[in-house]
Amino acid sequence: MTHLLVVEDEPNLRQLLVTNLTFEGYSVEAVDDGLKGLIAHRTKRADLIVLDLMLPHMDGFQVIQELRKTKDHVPVIMLTARGSESDRVHGLSLGADDYLVKPFSVLEFIARIKAILRRTHPQTMPTVLQSGAYRFDLTAMTASRDNRPLDLTPREFRLLEILITHAGHTHSRSELLDQAWGADARPTPRTVDVHIANLRKKLGDDGEKNLIATVGGEGYRWTVLVEPVH
Repeated sequence: MTHLLVVEDEPNLRQLLVTNLTFEGYSVEAVDDGLKGLIAHRTKRADLIVLDLMLPHMDGFQVIQELRKTKDHVPVIMLTARGSESDRVHGLSLGADDYLVKPFSVLEFIARIKAILRRTHPQTMPTVLQSGAYRFDLTAMTASRDNRPLDLTPREFRLLEILITHAGHTHSRSELLDQAWGADARPTPRTVDVHIANLRKKLGDDGEKNLIATVGGEGYRWTVLVEPVH
């Protein structure tokens, strides 16, 4: 299993990232300062590090400097409230693979993580899935039914991705809000219902197929077997 390390000192954001990454199927460890991050990585090597810039004891710049000084080329995506060009350039020049400025969307965060892992661990990431008459390309963010493309918005595709990559699991509305909208958005559970209704319509889920089942009082579940396409 792909192992990720989150080094972030803001408790709410740290928990949000851990929840989302765990939901995506990764093994995740989280610590709250730079020194603990180095120790955690050396104890159990991460396949990718999510690294905040402003950290106690040792900041993100120092952490990545230490990693690269020891010839450790673990992929690093840096997170920071700083948005200046000089900070971005400095972080990338030290060896960061990518850079996200807070606040950022969960959709973008997950997409960037997957993009880096596809480059560094391509064999671990199935990107095309088949479920009955439906085919989903997670890299291109496209979906088709009987080889006919479906016109989905990025948000609809994200909801679909959550459902199909955890087929058979019931996702509560609050889980879907966290996964597809993130902590800084202000949607309501009703927003999820509206998006699911639109998604069903575009999929041609007329109730008889029951692709996306409504689990009373709990949430939604993808009901059809999903398999990787090789």
